[in-house]
Amino acid sequence: MTRPLYLFRIVTLGAALALPAHLAFAAVAQGDFAGKSKTEISSHLQQQGYSVREIETEDSLFEAYAELDGRTYEIYVDAETGKVLKVKLDD
Repeated sequence: MTRPLYLFRIVTLGAALALPAHLAFAAVAQGDFAGKSKTEISSHLQQQGYSVREIETEDSLFEAYAELDGRTYEIYVDAETGKVLKVKLDD
């Protein structure tokens, strides 16, 4: 028996709404390519709707502080690969 496609979409939307707010609304996720420089990362985050406050460099890691929907996120990016390693809601 085949289930209707619209039922799958309702269940998927319901599952997304059940997520904690900081997970449901973060536009950048672990594994995404964000860039290999502060300029590229800032541009990528702004395209995703973030307001970038600051980007720090430590060893081979970028740490971006950016706001989205009134929440501040710490976004860690590997400087060598340009991939997002971690997205964390700032306390």
